[in-house]
Amino acid sequence: MSRRTLAIVVSTLLAVTLGASPAAAHSPVRALPLPDGFQPEGIAIGDRPYAYFGSRLDGDIYRVSLRTGKGSVLSQGPGTPSLGLKIDDRGRLFVAGGSGGNARVIDTRSGAVLKSYPLQTVPSFINDVVLTGGAAWYTDSTNPVLFKLSLARGNLPAAATRVPLTGQIAYTTGNNANGIAATPDGRALIVVQSNTGKLFRTTYAGVTTEIDLGGQLVPNGDGLWLRGRDLYVVQNRLNLIAKIHLNRDGSAGTVVSRTTDPSFDVPTTIAEYGKRLYLPNARFTTPAEPTTTYNAVSVRVP
Repeated sequence: MSRRTLAIVVSTLLAVTLGASPAAAHSPVRALPLPDGFQPEGIAIGDRPYAYFGSRLDGDIYRVSLRTGKGSVLSQGPGTPSLGLKIDDRGRLFVAGGSGGNARVIDTRSGAVLKSYPLQTVPSFINDVVLTGGAAWYTDSTNPVLFKLSLARGNLPAAATRVPLTGQIAYTTGNNANGIAATPDGRALIVVQSNTGKLFRTTYAGVTTEIDLGGQLVPNGDGLWLRGRDLYVVQNRLNLIAKIHLNRDGSAGTVVSRTTDPSFDVPTTIAEYGKRLYLPNARFTTPAEPTTTYNAVSVRVP
């Protein structure tokens, strides 16, 4: 055997034995299959790492390993939707209940429902949630109000607090307040109004002021993701992610890019892991049948 042949054999054996690299061995899966007929909407990603998805069909919570792509139902739904999701550092999943008019908090270890909150008794659409300012904040796309779960000392409250939205936001036909995030300075909230494409800086008392985007809009704005001073806005039916660079208090910003990808099929919400943005494809323009296929896809952070 020649030295060159021996070197090739040794190199091949080392590659098989050691793998390409530790980073490659633990790289997250870039596309995540979801159950047929699942109708995903919300996503949250924990540290382990797992991605959690909510079904707008029946409210099931589906957990997927980002390392293997394998998943299973963590928590059976109540028969009403599970939309926006967020996870806190105690392993609690906060769930927006859509047309069910409620919010739930689920233990990500056991799947048990720790607490359920009836938020509305009138027609409503509890759409998204963010954890900031010592509380969980929920939007209602039908009624001009936020709902606050105070998390003093990390404890879940007995009931939610109603925070009416005042100021410059004006509800109209269609989906209104949808995605919600914190401002870069953490002192207020950002809410996107889907039907107008406007963003609003919202105080914890519910006073709204339109964020100055220099005349730009984000129509069909859905899930929001804040990364430093960059806000990523999913424009669902447009198959876009808008990147907006904000000032510190979130009162103004500049749209610096809009990203699309051939894998997008009406993505809704957004979460980050390993410098990639993950988005469930809700496929709103595809008939929702028990055999309809669904997945979540990822792109590099723009």
